[in-house]
Amino acid sequence: MAQGTGSINSNYKDWEWSADAGERARLLQSPSVETVPKSGESQGNGLGATSALGAVFIVVNAALGAGLLNFPAAFSMAGGVAAGIALQMCMLIFIIGGLVILAYCSQASNERTYQEVVWAVCGKVPGVLCEVAIAVYTFGTCIAFLIIIGDQEDKIIAALVREPEEAGAGHWYMDRKFTISVTALLLILPLSIPKEIGFQKYASSLSVIGTWYVTAVIIIKYIWPDKEPLPVEIPTSPSSWTAIFNAMPTICFGFQCHVSSVPVFNSMKQPEVKTWGAVVTAAMVIALFVYTGTAGVCGFLTFGASVEQDVLMSYPSNDIPIALARAFIILCVLTSYPILHFCGRAVLEGLWLRYTGVTVEEDVVRERRRRLLQTVTWFLLTLLLALFIPDIGKVISVIGGLAACFIFVFPGLCLIQAKLSEIQETRAISWWAYVSYGVFMVTLGAFIFGQTTANAIFVDLTV
Repeated sequence: MAQGTGSINSNYKDWEWSADAGERARLLQSPSVETVPKSGESQGNGLGATSALGAVFIVVNAALGAGLLNFPAAFSMAGGVAAGIALQMCMLIFIIGGLVILAYCSQASNERTYQEVVWAVCGKVPGVLCEVAIAVYTFGTCIAFLIIIGDQEDKIIAALVREPEEAGAGHWYMDRKFTISVTALLLILPLSIPKEIGFQKYASSLSVIGTWYVTAVIIIKYIWPDKEPLPVEIPTSPSSWTAIFNAMPTICFGFQCHVSSVPVFNSMKQPEVKTWGAVVTAAMVIALFVYTGTAGVCGFLTFGASVEQDVLMSYPSNDIPIALARAFIILCVLTSYPILHFCGRAVLEGLWLRYTGVTVEEDVVRERRRRLLQTVTWFLLTLLLALFIPDIGKVISVIGGLAACFIFVFPGLCLIQAKLSEIQETRAISWWAYVSYGVFMVTLGAFIFGQTTANAIFVDLTV
């Protein structure tokens, strides 16, 4: 398989990106993905050491995460099991299509990270917008992680002191704001400061195990409840035709693994688009089973319309298996926050270096000071917002719209630009089909982003 050696879009070099592209590519690699530096020699000998089966599990792990806590509430908003499954199945076609498009454009542009592919294929304006979107998305996700920590700690503390949550409300050391702040300062901030995050890969493996444990517990609690379940209201249809769109941010947030998919594709032993198509199809089917058949269906049917935005909050505090699930979720977000912050910080660093025109090699001394300032500022802002935002549903409703941009808008733009750059005397039917598909993806993604963001701003955030 041959890969091109030039960028598709000639405007790609307008801001002299190529001088530091390799460094920023390295910065945004997933700690669980091993690749070699980009070079013409390495391109011809197989890029990485990841097998197709290994790539499946990496993509699954990238997709699965804290988003599964919100899926039961998404099913309730969508109008029940049938509506939730139908919505996911429709969106999954485009989710898989976007992953394949990104691999195709990565191969054509010879770039190895999501934002570099957008830069190379679409030019500097979409490239900058993509980087800003990644920074905002990772920032919002870090806020959601801190809220999740507070949710789970409230229940764990209540179980340890053997008091209802309300009874401990007067103790300062049990106050939610205090527990979130202490946990974040002692555990998250020290992990966020280092320049490299390779050490996180072992802790990340534990967080993956925790995610699967939470999924198993939700299934078991539905099939074999501890006591006779009380009757619950199970919605069978959406409250209005627009209500089903409120579930879209959660679905986009849950299945968004596109930003990390390009490094995974390039880490494969044989990075071929056809093989990648089979990889992402298998990965998304597994993720669909977890989200739909377990967390979504079982969590939703257990609590019905009364399910909390964080499904674990619907279970009692003194349930030991659920308490262990809460501990695993805390571990998951403790290790995921520094990784998400790392990616956001790397994007901000790249934007700053390009704006100032300074190369990475020339900026080593000031990088340390700037990294500390960026990290502390990022940490304090996310902590402050997490202390005053009531639940993860508020955050996911906002960043879910950005996830739709990564899934639909940017891949659609890449496909359109890649096809337009082809030199052909006549346009075949397949060419028009690809361009039309790209236009539809951009339109659909823009609609989801606009609708969910407007709903979050004018409805959720004003309540």
